[in-house]
Amino acid sequence: MRGLLIVAHGSRRGGSNDEVRRLAEEVARSAEVAFEKVGCAFLELTTPLIAPAMADLVAEGVTDLLVFPLFLAAGTHVTTDIPQIVAEEARVHPDLRVAVLPHLGAVEGLGSLIVTHVNTHLADEK
Repeated sequence: MRGLLIVAHGSRRGGSNDEVRRLAEEVARSAEVAFEKVGCAFLELTTPLIAPAMADLVAEGVTDLLVFPLFLAAGTHVTTDIPQIVAEEARVHPDLRVAVLPHLGAVEGLGSLIVTHVNTHLADEK
């Protein structure tokens, strides 16, 4: 079973964390057959943290997991912290096939999406 784990930083502001949870729910609704399970996790400041979220997905039957860092830039969290946590948890679950995807800021077409969003906003103002 294939799963997707969206990983965000985590915030002291609950509403920010709720936005990530809603995004995961939206992705789950639109994922169709791409992923049977979609979850979210946080690096710090709130729960679920990455390792417990991975363990929960494995307990639900996920055998192939893609981890998507919801970060705009490739800072230390993206280049070191997240891959290290994922690798440590993968060792706990040796049958789990897991890959960390490129972060949000590296997604091709992000610039065009921003321009479309801004243009929509400007059109709505008229």
